[in-house]
Amino acid sequence: MKSLFVILILAAFVWSLNSCDPAKTNTAATTGAPPSKDSLIKRGNYLVTTIGCNDCHSPKKMGPQGPVVDTALMLSGSPAGAPPPVASAEDIKSHQIVFSGDLTAVVGPWGTSFSANITSDATGIGNWTLDQFKNAIRHGKYMGLKEERMLLPPMPWEELGVLNDADMEAIFTYLKSTKPVKNVVPSPRAPGK
Repeated sequence: MKSLFVILILAAFVWSLNSCDPAKTNTAATTGAPPSKDSLIKRGNYLVTTIGCNDCHSPKKMGPQGPVVDTALMLSGSPAGAPPPVASAEDIKSHQIVFSGDLTAVVGPWGTSFSANITSDATGIGNWTLDQFKNAIRHGKYMGLKEERMLLPPMPWEELGVLNDADMEAIFTYLKSTKPVKNVVPSPRAPGK
């Protein structure tokens, strides 16, 4: 019985080594062909979903077990005209943060930030270039432009900035393929405003 267990462990180990070999799992690496637009969109959708972009960039509505993404407004950012969250002076003094009910806006010691529209609409990233997208994610620049302000918390651009170029392109290609949702997100507010 012990020898069967050892054989199973060794087989699982060898299988895991083979399954992690990029040459066996990446057809672009084996064929030399760039990935198709469809494969970029599929990979981008996977990354956007697993990284959690919907957590902040998609308005929520209350479901039977708590907040769920409002699929009609997916990735459209903080809704224009929605009331901003309100934090007390004590919340700010004690470095607490307060989210809006739909989880797309947040008040903290930095002021009030509103999640960006990252749909393919012109009010989102519809007019952006891949280089702008990379600059926004890698350097934390609003709209990916050098002369613009820094992105505000809770946008985790420092963590996302380590994504490789292939994943950045996949995410961007997916976002550019999304349903356009017209929504001009409010401008951030300074603390106490």
